[in-house]
Amino acid sequence: MRNRPIPKLQDADKAYIRKLLIYEDSELLVFNKPSGLPVQTRGNRGRNLDYLLWTFARSNGKRPRLVHRIDTGTSGLVVAAKTHPVAVHLSKQFAQRTIKKTYLALVRFTGALEDNGTVDVPLKSLERRPPKAEVDSLGRPAVTYWKILERGEAYALLEVKPVTGRMHQIRAHMAHIGMPLVGDILYGGPIAPRLMLHSWRLVFSDRQGTSRAYEAPLGEDFKDLCAHYDLSYFAP
Repeated sequence: MRNRPIPKLQDADKAYIRKLLIYEDSELLVFNKPSGLPVQTRGNRGRNLDYLLWTFARSNGKRPRLVHRIDTGTSGLVVAAKTHPVAVHLSKQFAQRTIKKTYLALVRFTGALEDNGTVDVPLKSLERRPPKAEVDSLGRPAVTYWKILERGEAYALLEVKPVTGRMHQIRAHMAHIGMPLVGDILYGGPIAPRLMLHSWRLVFSDRQGTSRAYEAPLGEDFKDLCAHYDLSYFAP
């Protein structure tokens, strides 16, 4: 948000990030990030969403600021604030867990499967590359709600609502209860072209106290893989 020289972005990069934009006003930018695009990278090397925010910088060098992150492999909603007061307001809501987050996840399962449940087990981040979270009684508290939207013989489409925001929380929690995400080989999921996790909905309050709700359309790659496993929840 501080005044900085504005780097020169290619026109193709500017057009690319604008295609990801699903909402904009004087305070917010809301993006539908594709799977494979990093939100941030070390030293801002390579193409990432944070660096591409320079597209929206003002002439004085001030630019939007991310208020949360999702994994590179995860698709869906990412919000950036255009001003410092808005960034502080939204960051506080994420920290206080008052923002309602809903994800879609395609998982593989074995054995009996309940219609819904809660995973309430602590997670610890391992210092390794690639980074990974593991269940550990000495880890940080982590809570995830999940519900079956549709099930097949061995695969299911879930609606997942993380209460806390630990690294890889949904991925580690679903693997822990025997439902690893499709495309998540790090946590024992079956191989797929992408991680089948989508940040679907966000609900939060703006600075005037008005509730804001946003939804990111699901990509065709996600729908196609669901259809491959005979799950028709999003079929036309």
